[in-house]
Amino acid sequence: MPASRFVERLNEQVGHELAAHNQYLACAIHYDAMTMPQMAAHFYAQALEERSHALMMVQYLLDTDAEVAIPAIEAPVSPFSDVVAPVELALDQEKRVTTQINELLVLAREESDFASEQFLQWFIKEQVEEVASMSDLLTVVRRNADVLENIEEYVAREGGAVEADASAPRIAGG
Repeated sequence: MPASRFVERLNEQVGHELAAHNQYLACAIHYDAMTMPQMAAHFYAQALEERSHALMMVQYLLDTDAEVAIPAIEAPVSPFSDVVAPVELALDQEKRVTTQINELLVLAREESDFASEQFLQWFIKEQVEEVASMSDLLTVVRRNADVLENIEEYVAREGGAVEADASAPRIAGG
């Protein structure tokens, strides 16, 4: 069983992931309202990915006979002032989640909780990818804030179907 401090913090992280889900949902709705179907689809997919991350953590807690305690979460930021603001917020969010995951890894190491440390390795790799892709999207959105079609074209071209990652942790209910 994971260390009790780790379980407490991982339950908190489940809340952070669910809050990220809701924030991405708010971003998707913003772009849907702007009739930007590619950006909307991208952020709807991001929302589902964050939900999956939360459920991976729930499954780990279940697998290790640890208590699962879903915390309350704050409402997402909404509405947005322009086309750039949701992506700026999303990048900040991904950087914050990266810090949170890294802090969880430090805690697992401090507790000599090797199974939890190993579990977090996939999330470490995932966050590198998430920050990089959101950073690229922000660059494109800033550069093309006045030409929405260019943003849509970029997302359609670069945001293709994501292959399932066989190394990803199991998802609760999946």
